[in-house]
Amino acid sequence: MKPSEVQRRSKEEENAIFENRDGEVHHAAAEWKSLLSPGQYRVLRQSGTELPLSSPLDHEKRVGTYKCAGCGSPVYESSTKFDSGTGWPSFFQPISGGVDETIDRSIPFLPRKEIRCHKCKGHLGHVFDDGPAPTGKRYCMNGVAMTFTPQQT
Repeated sequence: MKPSEVQRRSKEEENAIFENRDGEVHHAAAEWKSLLSPGQYRVLRQSGTELPLSSPLDHEKRVGTYKCAGCGSPVYESSTKFDSGTGWPSFFQPISGGVDETIDRSIPFLPRKEIRCHKCKGHLGHVFDDGPAPTGKRYCMNGVAMTFTPQQT
């Protein structure tokens, strides 16, 4: 089957799939929309992608914790962040139990590993096998899907 012959889901079907990702933290679509900015909603609840180089978190250098913007759950420590040169905040390892991995087949000929928040199932980004030691992984995250809490001194 050629990629042009692949049947695509309607926007309504896609929205239903994305809205029904209930985790420990769950809300109806209208409530998510009231809790999140339009950009956060598009990324976290509809698996969108922010533009590269658009997130201030890509340049964040302080010591602290990155949390899911949807539920506040810790997902990455600053000690695992590195500059991947991609324009998105990148990490080589998530906080244990902070994220889930699933297969993203939104591009029919290019399945990828999607990363979601463990607690609210919000879309954070994707993981690739071209990262630095010690894991060799590059968790390429949407900055709009996270917040940053600096370590208290």
